[in-house]
Amino acid sequence: MPITSAIPRPSRPALPQRVPTPQRIWRRARPVAAAALAWCGAVVYPFALFSAAQAGPYRSASLRFTLTAAATVLPVWLLRRRPMAALVLMLIGTFAGATPQGPPWEQGVPWEVSYLLVLVDDAVVGYIAATRSRRTGLAAAALTLIVQIAVATSRTSATDSFTNTVLLCLVALVAAWTAGRALQERREHAAALRTQAAAQAVTAERLRIARELHDMIAHSMGIIAIQAGVGSRVIDTQPAEARTALTVIEATSRETLAGLRRTLGALRRTEPTAGYGSGRGGGAGAPHEPAPGLDDLGRLAAATADAGVRVEVRWRGERRPLPADIDLACYRIVQEALTNVVRHAGTSACRVTVAYQEAELLIQIDDEGRASTTAPGERFGIVGMRERVGLLRGQFTAGPRPEGGFRVAALLPVPVSVPVGTATGKHVGADVNVGADADVDGAVAGNAGADADANADVRRVGTSLSTGTSTSAGTRTGLGARRGDR
Repeated sequence: MPITSAIPRPSRPALPQRVPTPQRIWRRARPVAAAALAWCGAVVYPFALFSAAQAGPYRSASLRFTLTAAATVLPVWLLRRRPMAALVLMLIGTFAGATPQGPPWEQGVPWEVSYLLVLVDDAVVGYIAATRSRRTGLAAAALTLIVQIAVATSRTSATDSFTNTVLLCLVALVAAWTAGRALQERREHAAALRTQAAAQAVTAERLRIARELHDMIAHSMGIIAIQAGVGSRVIDTQPAEARTALTVIEATSRETLAGLRRTLGALRRTEPTAGYGSGRGGGAGAPHEPAPGLDDLGRLAAATADAGVRVEVRWRGERRPLPADIDLACYRIVQEALTNVVRHAGTSACRVTVAYQEAELLIQIDDEGRASTTAPGERFGIVGMRERVGLLRGQFTAGPRPEGGFRVAALLPVPVSVPVGTATGKHVGADVNVGADADVDGAVAGNAGADADANADVRRVGTSLSTGTSTSAGTRTGLGARRGDR
């Protein structure tokens, strides 16, 4: 079932439809208008050329010319979806227009029009080469060359004239095919570069986080594991030594937590200045403030409205506490989606839907602006949202809506009951759940283990961060939260 269909129907009446504005009407009618204009131009130009090619006074177009022009123009409607069928019909019209005079034709087609038809066929070959596979492009070029040679044979008699005509047709055809292939290779190269850049951005971000966390945690966790092992072995025989070990564990864990706050706070401030909807300034106190969540959507909507886009937030289902990582991920997804709306959509309003379901949470952002997603830098934000949702084992979609505009939707699994201490509002720092000092002692005492086990855990965390995988839900959520801030 598509995740966008998981939204329950609202119980309240639907909002009244907006009055269509001239800009919205023109935006939806522009593709049809452009196609109609191109078709009209294709119809008018051959007849204008026919009139200009006449030596005497104006005469009406012959049946032969009319059918030739129709065979050339009408297949334009098939060009996008059935380019080979359109080319075949156009080649039939070209050949029919170039055959010698005779019944049932009243008069022949001027040679200027024949060359125009040949150039139109070459343009279609270039389009096929640019939008289809190399094999299809070569087949279209070969078929076109055969027809053009037949046209040259029917319109020329002298050997020199025939050779020159064939060479001219061949040069024009090769130029059109080469231009089409160059355009396709350029598009493929650009797409490969975008994919490579996105993959490199993900890898670089993960490696950066891995280095930061390794430098911050590995040494401290080794000390804690050693001291915990020592304390557990001497707690009965040497209580003073055990007390010293616990003191070292406490001091090391507190220092590590403070370092995590500073490091992850710096990771949050990835932009020099906090723009609209950031929800946080870049000041020194930012790392110690609670991480944002769905309760902050009102403030985010107000900041977005100040940027020129009115945000309507719709809540559906029974609201309940969420785990800190999921709550933060939802906020970041909405924040990034609203950033894209402000920067790229060109609309004045959008809608955010938060739907609580039995074991899932749906976040959906809809706008009615431009549906293009090819703006520079925009794809990295979508990649970040997709990875954040994937690390939380959710589903993510982003793309144009059938009725116009763009939609971002994320479906996240949520536990039916949230454990105490992991609900929203309990986490401090950037994107991890760092408990208060009162929780440190219990966490340290509960996680004390042997030296080998602790070191193995540290190695597994570092490996999962550098390879893009995760050994626990906590590691996944931490990575997903950090990556999406780009």
